[in-house]
Amino acid sequence: MARCWSMSLLPPRAELQDPKRTYPPRLKKRHGGFMLLRTRSFSIYLSAFFVCALLVGQNAFAATTPALKAFDEAWSRVNDYTVTVRAHEVLGGDSQNRVYQFWYKKPNRAKTLIADGDGRGSGGVWSGGDKVSGHQGGFLSHIHLTVDLHDRRAVSLRGYTIPQGLIMNQVAQYKEIKGALSQHTGPDNTEVVELKPASVATSGTEAGVTNMEMFFNKSTHLPVRQIRYAGDKVVSDESWSDLKTNVGLGDGDF
Repeated sequence: MARCWSMSLLPPRAELQDPKRTYPPRLKKRHGGFMLLRTRSFSIYLSAFFVCALLVGQNAFAATTPALKAFDEAWSRVNDYTVTVRAHEVLGGDSQNRVYQFWYKKPNRAKTLIADGDGRGSGGVWSGGDKVSGHQGGFLSHIHLTVDLHDRRAVSLRGYTIPQGLIMNQVAQYKEIKGALSQHTGPDNTEVVELKPASVATSGTEAGVTNMEMFFNKSTHLPVRQIRYAGDKVVSDESWSDLKTNVGLGDGDF
């Protein structure tokens, strides 16, 4: 939280070893020259194979996943939004439960307030870049500080920053993280996009995550929930509610 691999051209082995075979003049010098050419050709095919594999690894399926395509179309019409986010996170033996209020205006204005849970009353404003202006809750709420985007006071338990918690950035992970992507029908009028990363991260916000699911509302095509797993254990569960788009936020609201 704040808080997408043939070798069929090679002739049979016996054919390569036939000393009576007539080769083109440029290969006639010696049999080894023919093998060198074939080796180079194979290297070209192998390189192309790995390039294709890399492209497939970057979630080529994301471009044709209906829920992601529908989201992109819906998001293109969104200029700003407000939303309530309920987030549960687990890291090691620690857990965190929070309710956030989010305000966002394209292209890079965002504000959060922890309405309930750990750090209640704290909030921050991000205006692009790597800094956040914020305040803590309670009697310190009148003190505003500018801190690093990843400062422990400005992130969630698992380290999610304000821009990482924005809806479009949450969805972007399903297009950018290499892995197996699929879609199926979910509960309560949703479509579920599931991502199983090709490799499990050992550090950062996605450390230990083996599976991610995002639930998209079939009517609005916007996300309503996201769950991350480490094996069978839920390490992050977020839900979006009271989402209002194009409410007319101005710079003065941040």
